[in-house]
Parts: sequence; structure tokens; C-alpha cells
Amino acid sequence: MAASRPPVAVVCVGMAGSGKTTFMQRINAHLHERSEEDGSTTAPPYVLNLDPAVRSVPFDANIDIRDSVNYKEVMKQYNLGPNGAILTSLNLFSTKIDQVMGILEKRCLPQENVKSIPGHIIVDTPGQIEVFVWSASGNILLSSLASSFPTVIAYIIDTPRTTENTSTFMSNMLYAISILYKIRLPMILVFNKTDVKSEDEAVEWMRDFETFQDAIRKEESEEREGSGYMGSLLNSMSLVLEEFYNHLSVVGVSAMTGDGIDDFFAAIEEKREEFEKDYKPELERRRAVAEEQKSQVREQEVSRMMKDMQDDDDSLDGRRANDDDDEDAVNEAFEESLKARYEAALRDSGGAAATARTGTAAVNYIRSSQR
Repeated sequence: MAASRPPVAVVCVGMAGSGKTTFMQRINAHLHERSEEDGSTTAPPYVLNLDPAVRSVPFDANIDIRDSVNYKEVMKQYNLGPNGAILTSLNLFSTKIDQVMGILEKRCLPQENVKSIPGHIIVDTPGQIEVFVWSASGNILLSSLASSFPTVIAYIIDTPRTTENTSTFMSNMLYAISILYKIRLPMILVFNKTDVKSEDEAVEWMRDFETFQDAIRKEESEEREGSGYMGSLLNSMSLVLEEFYNHLSVVGVSAMTGDGIDDFFAAIEEKREEFEKDYKPELERRRAVAEEQKSQVREQEVSRMMKDMQDDDDSLDGRRANDDDDEDAVNEAFEESLKARYEAALRDSGGAAATARTGTAAVNYIRSSQR
């Protein structure tokens, strides 16, 4: 791994019981062994645990959500159930995402005077997969990771349970496609527990439509879970998802024995290249669109504020003009009234000619005194 390349972030998601945490332990141990073999060229992986409800994990986490958020206290303080407390804990942790990213960038990005950096950042997530994938906090955490590091989603599947019948298999595939289009990051399907049952049957169902049809017909003949109306639904869905299967990377691994781990990391490197080629430009485009929208909102707010200020100035000028007009009218009425009273008084005392001359003089005097 060249020191100039940033590490790839591997986010492990999977349903409860799929062996996700054991898989995390296996790939962590594998990367530590590889780091020791490489000497000083590659540092051990940087590990994040984002499951606030787990009591213990079989690996050392560099960043652990449990160090920042107390899951049980969240349940008590907010009067929440288990899933609500996990979601709230993730929300609280996401408020510190700038600090988390600051640590990751400092420890993992290539820098001067740093001989080795981790080749991978591995992230463990809650077993309640919908809490992480479909929450705002999960989106914040993933988008922040993808903004600085190539990011790949590893969707862990319980192979024996998934291949038990066609309906369970199809449910897992639908969940995988929903995650892919929600997160919009490269994804690898990891069929775990291959030491119990091989992934060959599941892969064949994905790659060969006729094989999956035969499995559905066999279940219908045996009146198993996929029979009846479910058979026609599964047939239709398998046709729809055929194109989706062709663009997925699939590996079979055993977290217990370590089989398939090398294939998994080979798929990770392929997805790294796919991220750089296809996903990163799209992320940058979406980020530019978001910045442009923010800039437009700011400009609209400034324009609205300037317009309000201009309206206030125009209203004030109008009030001032009206006040000046009112004052002139009052002064004119006062002068006319005073002139009339003065002329009337002079007529009583000295005649019309004197009235005109004296009245005009009086008015001029009054006007000059008011200036």
C-alpha cells in the first residue's frame, strides 16, 4: 500500500445474527498480521465501533461510541426503548462528527514526516441495521466518511439462513438493493458462515435465473414457504433483480476459519477503484449542487433584507413629505385667519384703504417672524 494513498473505509452492515462482529474481528486480525508482515510500510487498521448497545467487542476500537454516549442513560433520560435509544445515541454522536473526522484525517491521511498510515478504516455498526441505514445520523456519518476517504459498504449475510428457502433469499436481496440505492456507495455482498454452508447455492441463484426458478418449483411441489402466490412474486422479482445482481461483487467468507478473507480484500481494492472512478465525481457534483443551493438561499435572504430596508426608507420619506405638507397647510390657514381678524378690527377703526395696507404689512411681519 503506497503511503500516498488514503485508506479505504470499510463499513460493515448486516442484520442481527449475521456474524458481523465476528467478521469484524477476523478482518481486524488479518490486517494486523499483514501490517506486521509489511513492517513499517503499513500501519494497523483504524477501527471504529458505532454500536452503542454492545456490551463488549472482540477487538480494540480506536474510536468507540460508548466512550461518548451512555446507552443505558439515554434510555432512562429520554424514556426510550432499545431501538429508540440506539437511534438517539447515534444522533448524539453525530453532533461530534467534526471531531471524529478531525481525528481520522490526522491519523489516517498521508502527511509529511509520517512513515506509515493505516491501509484500512473498518467500521462496526449496530445490528439493528435499519436504525443506522435509514436514520439521518447514519447518513451524516457515511457522507462524512465518503467526503475524505474511499468508502465501501460490506453487507454481511447469514448464508445458512438465507439459503434456507427462496423467500428468505429474496428478502435479503431486496434489503441489499434498498441499502445500495439509499447510501449510493460501492457495496460488496459478503456471504458469511461458509464453514457451515457454502455460498455456491446463493451465488448460483443470483447468476442463473433458471436455477432459482427450479428452486421455487421444488418448494411449491413440497408445499414449503415459497409456494402459492409467493412463487409468482419471487419469479417476477428475480427477473427484475437480474441486472442488479450483475453489478454486485459477491464473496464467500468464514469469519470463524478465515476462509475467503483474501478474496474479500481483493474485492475491496476493486471497489476502491470503482469509488474513485464513478462514485467520487457524483459525490463532488452533489456537494457542488448543495453549495450552490446554499449560496442561492443566502443571496435571496440578503435581497429580501435589502428590499425590506428600502421599503422602510421609502415609507419614512413619505411620512416626512406628508408632515411638511400638513405643516404648510396649517401655517397658511393660520395666516388667513389672522389676516381676516386683523382686517375686521381695522375696518371698525379706520376704513377700507387703511385696512388693506395695514393688513398686508401685518401678514408680512408675521411671515418674516416665522422664518
